[in-house]
Amino acid sequence: MSNKAVIDTDKAPAAIGPYSQAIKAGNTIYLSGQIPLDPATMALVSDDFETQARQVFTNLKSVCEEAAGSLGDLVKINLYLVDLDNFAIVNRVMEEFLDSPFPARAAVGVKALPKGSQVEAEAIMVLGD
Repeated sequence: MSNKAVIDTDKAPAAIGPYSQAIKAGNTIYLSGQIPLDPATMALVSDDFETQARQVFTNLKSVCEEAAGSLGDLVKINLYLVDLDNFAIVNRVMEEFLDSPFPARAAVGVKALPKGSQVEAEAIMVLGD
């Protein structure tokens, strides 16, 4: 019997492809990449990078909470940025949503992201000890 479970919430954007918002395996939750879509409209929230970054973290937060965790339970975040000149802005936004000690992280420059997004984040969360 598998201990794998699908995490799904309408407080975060629905998957736009063949994937789940998150998968729980034991006490580890693997959160799929979130882009700055409004969950109600499935449209980008703004063309402004900072607004997009805030929505990405809001979406991640919603998925964490659906999995009975919080952003504070994240152990790893991978960020994808279309323009690495926005690195300082995403750091500032991240500090609005997360407290020290911060999770491990990578920030990668990419050519493009789905739906014209400027930022995407995926994460790993561990619950319990």
